[in-house]
Amino acid sequence: MPWTKKEYPASMKNLMAPVRNKAVEIANALLRDGREEGSAIAIATSQAEEWAQKRGMKLRKTRAAA
Repeated sequence: MPWTKKEYPASMKNLMAPVRNKAVEIANALLRDGREEGSAIAIATSQAEEWAQKRGMKLRKTRAAA
């Protein structure tokens, strides 16, 4: 199932939007290449985080203090 900016795996919900969008892009490409869904999500998340770190971008949303 291809994902979009508004519909993406739950495991990507805490990523900042640019990082999540990159992960969705990568995951969709992996799916097109025949990768299993779970593997595509894990690889895409890791690669998107690496992409963001190289650009000095914030990776995850911060939690509100309780």
